[in-house]
Amino acid sequence: MAKAKFGVVGMGVMGSNLALNIQRQGFPVAVFNRTESRTIEFLEGPAQGADIVGTYTYAELAEALDKPRMVMLMVKAGPAVDAVIADIKPYLEPGDILIDGGNSYFEDTARRALELKQEGLLYLGAGVSGGEEGALWGPSIMPGGEFMAWEAVQPIFEAAAAKAPDGEPCVAYLGPKGAGHYVKMVHNGIEYGDMQLIAEAYDLLHRGAGLSAAEIGDLFNEWNQGELSSYLIEITSEILKRTDPETGLPMVDVILDEAQQKGTGRWTSQNALDLGVPIHTINAAVTSRIISGMKEERVAASKWISGPDPAYKGERDQLVRAVREALYASKILSYAQGFRLLQLASEEYAYGLDLKTIAAIWRAGCIIRADLLDDIMGAFDRNAGLTNLLLDEHFRERVVLRQGAMRHVISTAISLGIPVYAMSAALAYFDAFRSERLPANLTQAQRDYFGAHTYRRVDREGVFHTAWQE
Repeated sequence: MAKAKFGVVGMGVMGSNLALNIQRQGFPVAVFNRTESRTIEFLEGPAQGADIVGTYTYAELAEALDKPRMVMLMVKAGPAVDAVIADIKPYLEPGDILIDGGNSYFEDTARRALELKQEGLLYLGAGVSGGEEGALWGPSIMPGGEFMAWEAVQPIFEAAAAKAPDGEPCVAYLGPKGAGHYVKMVHNGIEYGDMQLIAEAYDLLHRGAGLSAAEIGDLFNEWNQGELSSYLIEITSEILKRTDPETGLPMVDVILDEAQQKGTGRWTSQNALDLGVPIHTINAAVTSRIISGMKEERVAASKWISGPDPAYKGERDQLVRAVREALYASKILSYAQGFRLLQLASEEYAYGLDLKTIAAIWRAGCIIRADLLDDIMGAFDRNAGLTNLLLDEHFRERVVLRQGAMRHVISTAISLGIPVYAMSAALAYFDAFRSERLPANLTQAQRDYFGAHTYRRVDREGVFHTAWQE
C-alpha cells in the first residue's frame, strides 16, 4: 500500500481544511487527532473519497508516512505543542520533519528547533494565515527554521499556498530559527491595526455622520474598488450590509462591542518595546481591544460622565471623503511601522529577512492581503535597503497629500467625543517621524535632574551632567 506524503496532527477547522487542500494538490495525507471521534467524523464527512488516511495512534501515523516523514502540527500554541512533540518523538527517526503551523511565539519555536536538532529531527515554524477559507483553498504560509526541512516541504507548500495575481505562490522560506513565526506575529499586529482603523472609520461615519450600517457597507464596497482595495475592506462591506434574521436589525448592532484577542497582537507590541521600535498604530489597536473588554465599566461610566453631542453638524459628503483619505494614509503608516519592526528584528535575531519577499507572500491568502502590498514591493525594488516606507517617494507623496484629511477627521472625531485612537496614533507617528526636534530634550533634562542620568549636547560631543539644584 502506498504511503502518505504528509501528516497533519489536529483536526480542527484549520488542520482539517489544510489536509483537504494538500491532498487536492496530489499529495496523499495521513491525519491524527487526539479525540478519535473527530478523526472519524472528518473521514466520513469532508474527507470522504479523498486520498486521506486516518490514524489513531502516533505509531500508526508514523507508519503511514513516507520517509522522511513530514508532520504538521495544527494545535493550540503553547504547552499543547510541546506535549504533541513529546508524544510523537519516540516514533520518528533522524531526518524526519516536524512543522508547527499554529500561532506559536517565535522564541518557543527557536527553542524547539534547537532541542529537536540535537536529536536529529528537523523543525519548521510555519505561520499560516487566511482563516478557514484560506486553509482550504490557499493560505499565505510563512515558514522559518531548518532550510533542509524547507527544501523537503517546498513542493507541497507551494502547491497548497494561495497564488498572487502574477501566479506566484504566497509562500517562501523566510529565515532560520523562529523567523517564520516572527513574521506571522507581525502580520497579525498589522492586522490588528488595519481592523481598528476600519472600525474607527465606521464609528465616525455611523455615530458622527449618522450613516446607517448598510450605507457604510455600500461606501466600503465603493472604496474597495480603488486604492483601499483589500480583503478586510471587502468583508467589512459584506458584514455591514448583513441583517440579523431574528430581529431585522443590522448584524453589527446585535454583536456585543467586545473585541477579543488571542495574544499575537499583544506579542507584537511587547516585542517592539523590547527592541525599541515605535509601532504607535498597532499598540493603539491592542489597547483598544483591551478597553473594549471593559464593557461593564464603560456602561457605568457612560451614565456618570458626560461628553459632547456625537452628531456631526457639518457637510456630510466632505467628511465621508476625508475619512476615506485618512483611512488610506493611516493604513500606509501602520504598514510602515510593521515593516520597520521586521527590519530591525531581522538584524537583532539574525533572520536575514527579505522585506520584498514578505510583501509578496502577503498579496493573497492572508488576512491583510491588499493592493497596497504591490506598492510596498515596488518601494523595496527601488531601494532594497529602505528603512521606512515614508522615505520612499511614492508613499511620502500619498501620506503628505492626505495629512490634511487626517487632521480634519481626527479633530472632528475629538470634537464629537468619538475615540479614534489608532488613527490619532498613526498621525502622531507621522508627525514625530518628520520632526527634526522633539521635546525629548526636556525629558532627558528631567532625568538628569532627579537621577543624574546625564545627557548629550547639540553643540559638542560627550556626555554631560548638570548639578541642577545648585
